[in-house]
Amino acid sequence: MTETAPVPTASPSSLRLIATLAGIAIMSGLLVALAAEFTREPILKNRREALEKAVFTVLPEATARKNFLLNESGLTPLGDDAISEANCYAGYNESGELVGVAIEASARGYQDVVKILYGYNPHTNCILGFTVLQSSETPGLGDRVETDPDFLANFACLEATLNEAGTDLKNQIVTVKNGTKKHPWQIDAISGATVTSTAIGTALQKSTTKLLPLIHKVEPEFAQ
Repeated sequence: MTETAPVPTASPSSLRLIATLAGIAIMSGLLVALAAEFTREPILKNRREALEKAVFTVLPEATARKNFLLNESGLTPLGDDAISEANCYAGYNESGELVGVAIEASARGYQDVVKILYGYNPHTNCILGFTVLQSSETPGLGDRVETDPDFLANFACLEATLNEAGTDLKNQIVTVKNGTKKHPWQIDAISGATVTSTAIGTALQKSTTKLLPLIHKVEPEFAQ
């Protein structure tokens, strides 16, 4: 009995493979774009709400808030909905008096950039406290900067006084080894979370050096 040789199967052409892959890529890109578009507004809304809550956390005496953009050119008031575009937020009490300014700052931590919002009282030259806006630090270690009572005690009144010329801090904010704090402008680090503690200090030092002289220049403009 004679065997019949199998008929060879034609391989798909290169153009067909390329077209199929291109179609899959286009469809995937379209789905990603649609997902980003549908989630953009909820994400921005959540961020605005979290930021607004953070402002009143670091300025506990405030009952009202105004958004501002502060730079070397001066102070620009922004609308109430422009909280995400601002870089400083003035807090006012029920009498309309300025009780402090909330300012964003950031520095590299152990895992990634640590972004914080801190409160500053220009009348007492004190940093009143801070809250973490963004962090990827190790759970149970780096994230202790948000909960450790001894670390948070650094911010009952962390000194941030300007020099006589008003151009820089009189004493630079610095993080020191746990238990060695001697001055009100020093931050006592957390044992086991020194890198994150230092990141908080570095963020504050960089931000206060740049922005506090500007804040004191335009302080009357914060008035309601």
